Amino acid sequence: MKNTTDNGVDFEMEQITPKKQSLYNILVDYDELMFEIEANEGVLTDEQNTALVITEKELQSKSIAYLQVIKSKEAINSQIDDEVKRLQDMKKANNNITSRLKYNLLNAVKTFGDIEVGLNKFSTRKSSSIQVEDINTLPKEYKVVKVVESADKKLLKESIKSGKKIDGVELVYNLNLKIN
Repeated sequence: MKNTTDNGVDFEMEQITPKKQSLYNILVDYDELMFEIEANEGVLTDEQNTALVITEKELQSKSIAYLQVIKSKEAINSQIDDEVKRLQDMKKANNNITSRLKYNLLNAVKTFGDIEVGLNKFSTRKSSSIQVEDINTLPKEYKVVKVVESADKKLLKESIKSGKKIDGVELVYNLNLKIN
């Protein structure tokens, strides 16, 4: 914005509005500010003190905004979970109905023979399947053994905490967000 003084000199006047920053940029600015303060051996200038206050306010504001988005998305996800459950229940009910109807049609065909209605023909066909009562009673040649290996993470954690070194394994500490 251009302004003119009483003596006719033009000058640029910056609008003083707080800039909206992302949480990432707030953290970057804060880190830069901390670096400057450390370089000054902990002595704060008035500008740095003001910047710290502004950064803290922006951080609080942005944190609340993030919390609102997090809560909103969690609520939506909860609704999605409810809808998925409702649809799964609906699918299960439909599967039960179709199984019952197919069973009734099969019994009708068994009782009355093949049925033709328009272009549709209801009949039976034979198939076979194997039913095993107890797999443990089968001879070895009729069994397939599947082996799945996985790490015993509980035992590994206890061993590392007790001071044991295990190649290729490390105990990683995570910081998880806690919202009260």
